[in-house]
Amino acid sequence: MRRNRAGLSLTARSRFGTRRRCFGNGFTRWRLTCVSRGTRVLFPPRGSQGATGWHNKGRQVTSHLTVNGRLEVSRAVYWNAEGGSAVPVDDWLGISREHYSPGVREMCCREAAGSSFRQAAEDLKRVGQIEVTHETMRQVVEREAWQAATAQQAGDFRAGWTEEDCRRVPGGPSCIITGADGVKVPLVTEAEKAKRKALRRKPGPKARGRRARLCRGSDQAYKEFKIVAFYDPSHGHQYAVGTSGDHKVLGRLMRREAGKLKLDKADEKYSVSDGADWISRQYQTQLPMLSANVLDYYHLRGHVIATSYTVYGEGTTEACAWREGMMGVVIEEGPVRLLEELGQLRRQMRSGNKRESLQRLQNYVAARVGMPDYPGFLAKGYEIGSGPTEAFCKTLTARLKGPGMRWDKPNAEGMMALASIRSSGLWQTYWQTRRVA
Repeated sequence: MRRNRAGLSLTARSRFGTRRRCFGNGFTRWRLTCVSRGTRVLFPPRGSQGATGWHNKGRQVTSHLTVNGRLEVSRAVYWNAEGGSAVPVDDWLGISREHYSPGVREMCCREAAGSSFRQAAEDLKRVGQIEVTHETMRQVVEREAWQAATAQQAGDFRAGWTEEDCRRVPGGPSCIITGADGVKVPLVTEAEKAKRKALRRKPGPKARGRRARLCRGSDQAYKEFKIVAFYDPSHGHQYAVGTSGDHKVLGRLMRREAGKLKLDKADEKYSVSDGADWISRQYQTQLPMLSANVLDYYHLRGHVIATSYTVYGEGTTEACAWREGMMGVVIEEGPVRLLEELGQLRRQMRSGNKRESLQRLQNYVAARVGMPDYPGFLAKGYEIGSGPTEAFCKTLTARLKGPGMRWDKPNAEGMMALASIRSSGLWQTYWQTRRVA
């Protein structure tokens, strides 16, 4: 160690043989290095070294955006004929596959969950001091959405609760309620894709900046996405997933997720849905262990209201009195008594249109005669409204159904997967796994 006249240390030789600047009276600030004497050199990569060896192609600078600012790293790039290019420092730092840190990607997904990509980019700059373009925002979010949808389809998600957590009182019976529904999502059609492709082929400024590849468009402007939800009576535990597939895909999905929640071990387990044929069929096929399938009270009420308008006229006192009377009958006496009242009124009507409307309502109730048994369900403490399922339908597709929005089907399913993660309380868990990955 060399000292100046005042006795202060100016430089020191480190244990790695590199001279370092010293600060203060005898105190030295050490700078960490990657290797020390006596250890095997990590770079260039040797584990996959081919017969031709690795060639140093020089140093290149890469940029990595983090929540604390942009990180620029100057590192050596190696190459050989067998393995191609290799950048060991990028692998060591965990930046070989992404130019954006998990924190930045999470912030992008948070901001884009409730607004357009352009607005999300502006909000992110204002709130998080992270500056990205709206196109970069779109690419980051859609890539993360695709990852979320892939993980969901593979069954990697698991709710943070099971039937053991769904007890009204400690030691009491456990209860899980499930519901399913479909919701229309606006998609980009193949005709719209053709217009975009034609515009992209035109020369000039308007053709610049277009995406290199467009996926295939939908055959219809709207497609039904399907959602299944699970929750307890207190609604403190909720879990929902969705799919762009058909009813069979949702049926397999509901059976898999029900197994994770241990639905079959719950003391009380039943469904509340709108009574659509495909929903009832999937519950009977995939979840036969359910104690009951309840028809949503408000869907039945909607059918009764529509019939009252046809029979007595929309907005009339007679229509209001009749529908309230019919709903009181089904709540207090059950569906059989409601069918008797409908049949009796139909026989009294002389108008063919009114008789046909009453017949449709009668057929609707008769085909689901076991589902609106509200006196029995209320006596057991069952819910007769599908409010949580309807809320999930709105929450999971809110980002997809904004004004003027059209989506590619894979991106729409991915955005719905991100919304499912957040609505089910799995946001932190998901992003912890993304940081590890």
